[in-house]
Amino acid sequence: MNDQKMKAALKETFDTVSGGYDGSALRFFSRSAENMAALLDLKGDERVLDVACGTGHASIAVARTLPRGRVTGVDFSAGMLGHARRKADALGIGNIEFTEGDMQDLPFPAGAFDAAVCAFGIFFVTDMETQLAHIASPVKPGGRVMTSNFQESYFHPLKDLFINRLSAYGVQNPPQAWKRIAHEEGCRRLFASAGLIDVRVEERNVGYHLGSAEEWWDIVWNAGFRRLVAQLSTNEQERFRREHLEEVDTLRSKDGIWLDVGVLYTMGVTPR
Repeated sequence: MNDQKMKAALKETFDTVSGGYDGSALRFFSRSAENMAALLDLKGDERVLDVACGTGHASIAVARTLPRGRVTGVDFSAGMLGHARRKADALGIGNIEFTEGDMQDLPFPAGAFDAAVCAFGIFFVTDMETQLAHIASPVKPGGRVMTSNFQESYFHPLKDLFINRLSAYGVQNPPQAWKRIAHEEGCRRLFASAGLIDVRVEERNVGYHLGSAEEWWDIVWNAGFRRLVAQLSTNEQERFRREHLEEVDTLRSKDGIWLDVGVLYTMGVTPR
């Protein structure tokens, strides 16, 4: 699949899942966003760009730290942005502007922002080095750029069970470009290649116990995994779901089913 077809498929997926993206089972997004905002350690008057902002988790978390500043969130999914706007309005957060756009073609001039963030989005393009440099291009000299991405063991062992069972149905996992930055060394290499300096990597686990196997299915169905399941016929999807959730349920302890969510936060500075 070429880059344009992949982009179209991703846009369709995120438009489709946008309604469930803020569900309780996916609360690792909001937890991770709070960490990102805290680690960014802003003064409060900055202009911040949030690239691939989705339903606005990072935008909202950062905006709350900016009593005199403003966030611009950009995403190519109209469905995601609709939820982001409604959520910000409901929370009474007015210092965010959400705009539809392609993260590979940002229209902002040099020096337009004091900082830029990209939460769980950089790995959706093949050339992450060029993409990160593009995200950094409208940030003023000496400004901060931060990404968040999963560690390689994220969702283990639930994800492993999911992928293995899909494989038995003849559905193959696509190339895993994200694994290049699923460890500290890869994150540092990416930021250095993009021309950023003073690189720092922080590791946090934002995992929690799920109350049931059904909650795990909420994550599967309302995030990127859905496009893999969609390759099955309707009858196969139902059978796959039943079989998979039965094996996931065997992992239940007295506290529930552990969802491991290891996250790497990488921050660099644009050269002066």
